[in-house]
Amino acid sequence: MMNPLRLRRRSNGKRSLLKKLFDLVLALAILFLLMVVLARVNNLGQQELHGHAEIVDGDTLELNGIRVRLREIDAPEYDQICRKQGSDYNCGREARDHLAKLVSSKPVTCAGWEYDQYDRLLAECAVAGGNLNRLMVEAGWAVAYGGYEGVEAMASSFGKGMWEGDFERPREWRMRRGDTADKDRSLVRSIWTKVRQLVVGQSGSQ
Repeated sequence: MMNPLRLRRRSNGKRSLLKKLFDLVLALAILFLLMVVLARVNNLGQQELHGHAEIVDGDTLELNGIRVRLREIDAPEYDQICRKQGSDYNCGREARDHLAKLVSSKPVTCAGWEYDQYDRLLAECAVAGGNLNRLMVEAGWAVAYGGYEGVEAMASSFGKGMWEGDFERPREWRMRRGDTADKDRSLVRSIWTKVRQLVVGQSGSQ
């Protein structure tokens, strides 16, 4: 016959586990709600810029005296070398030249709310021809960096831009040279970005 004391211990253990799970779910729900509220409030501080831009590199430009980093993409650094058809070439300059060609002399509009560790505004930027963030990934001169994964997959499958040959992802290239800034892109920050996208409808993942 089963010992009543043992049954009571098992029952208490199950209740304890359920309580821990409930507390965890409750805490996550509260955290999510707080992030939604913060995203709503933060959206009030969104900055919009408009004018003629100076191109710095494949994912950075200067607009009205403010440095702007195209958010959720990553282009090769200006002096980064890639390889194509058995030869090295400067893919960083190619990326910069492609962004300059997209912008040409057309006015640029950028909108963003967050700044990176270099005090650059992280933004979605557009010209008459469309969204610059997306167009750079679409052409194969930038890779996904938190968004645009589907666009990157298409560029890769068609061998566009850097995908025509071999290259090292810019993040890995920088870290191999001792730049640890990319490590600051924590899980919490990634979750925060995704929550804000859901709340204010700013997503570049397609």
